[in-house]
Amino acid sequence: MILNMETISKDRAIKILHSKKISLFSVADACKVFEVKKENTLYKLLQRLVESNVIERTIKGKYLFSLREVDDFELANFFVNPSYVSLESALSFYGILSQFPYTITSVTVLKSKRITYKEKEYEFAHLGKKYFFGFLRKNNFLIAIPEKALLDELYFVSKRLRKISAEELNLNVINKRKFKELSKRYDFIPLQKLLRSLKLS
Repeated sequence: MILNMETISKDRAIKILHSKKISLFSVADACKVFEVKKENTLYKLLQRLVESNVIERTIKGKYLFSLREVDDFELANFFVNPSYVSLESALSFYGILSQFPYTITSVTVLKSKRITYKEKEYEFAHLGKKYFFGFLRKNNFLIAIPEKALLDELYFVSKRLRKISAEELNLNVINKRKFKELSKRYDFIPLQKLLRSLKLS
């Protein structure tokens, strides 16, 4: 049965989103979730739900269900797909970096970009496809494993795109054998030189 806009009240929309356990969705997702075929009808429905504070527009074409808690890392994955949380945010998450960065940092095979949402900055650094590995799903988001987060960081440092001091890093949680295995997949000479200077290769 195809629902039309008039049949979907505010309460009905909330019930649908709750029952399907949806926190974040795109316009394309909304078409399936609310079973609305006509584009014009769908946009009017979304506009009504935004005005009644059921959903919130985050960035163009993407929405958040206002009655569900959403993690910053989950939002980062949602804003740019494919991407995974890495660099300073992941290093801080694992306790490798003591400071918690203001910016939520991720890597993506797409173009580098920055998104500001609710006064918080989300950074997406471009990483070549052959280096886009070494992450897992934790809770509702994708994040680099500790060794890959460090490797990603040092890769960008070796490209002079980031700065970090070795003294800032707590490497006790790093599995050195796993780190060396992953680092072998990087054929970037400046990175290999940096790893040798840090006695990580």
